[in-house]
Amino acid sequence: MTSPDARMLASQNIVLILCGNKKDLDADREVTFLEASRFAQENELMFLETSALTGENVEEAFMQCARKILNKIESGELDPERMGSGIQYGDAALRQLRSPRRTQAPSAQECGC
Repeated sequence: MTSPDARMLASQNIVLILCGNKKDLDADREVTFLEASRFAQENELMFLETSALTGENVEEAFMQCARKILNKIESGELDPERMGSGIQYGDAALRQLRSPRRTQAPSAQECGC
């Protein structure tokens, strides 16, 4: 269950994901997929079922969080330059990520590789 303290103590733009682990032990399930999905939706959480044993959806959980954080940076919801935003750039070379994604196809002079 999500503690309200996590949201109260973190940035208002916190990204949370609920991972239902042990997906590989479907026969021993105590919470149905539907119950977990509803809980996640009611609490505004992303949700994935994962298996640490097989690795299923483990990387995907991190990728979904990273995508959501990047989307928030690109939309201006999150500003890594602002102290207390809960996120910061780890390397000055990564600051180029701050520029918006290219919406046009590359011109003939630019390589589209």
